[in-house]
Amino acid sequence: MNQTKNQKINSLSYWRRMVFLFGIFRIPLIGFLRPRILRVDEKEVNVRIRLQRRSKNHLGSMYFGALAIGADLAAGIHAFYFAEKSGVKVSFAFKSMSAEFLKRAESNIIFITKDGNIIEKAVEESLLSKKRVNKMVKVEAMNEQNECVASFEMGVSIKVK
Repeated sequence: MNQTKNQKINSLSYWRRMVFLFGIFRIPLIGFLRPRILRVDEKEVNVRIRLQRRSKNHLGSMYFGALAIGADLAAGIHAFYFAEKSGVKVSFAFKSMSAEFLKRAESNIIFITKDGNIIEKAVEESLLSKKRVNKMVKVEAMNEQNECVASFEMGVSIKVK
């Protein structure tokens, strides 16, 4: 991989711009919540969703849908990261999701996935087999006190075009 391409995919500003545009043109709910990308690299993705009027439920905690969007985005960015790194286009979808809500999300939430290696292997496997590959990745939702408020198991389905 050349140096310029490597700098691009490791740039937070690049991923922030991509999520912003994705939220405007592809999935408006993502744009509505205005998530903030905090970290993107081969191992980990961190995404923050602020607790605000747009993300709150009637109890003053983060709405279930906002939590699901944060988990979706954290896991999904890795697929696009490795597609960019490999120079291929991917068809990417979530096939399943299981969630465990441990406590109320009453502050800004950071969604963390450390399963980059699983997604990278799925992209490579799909590239070689030309078939859709399904893998499970974990996403944790952490509050401002660094307590886990929710844990997600996301079934990702990747096919290299």
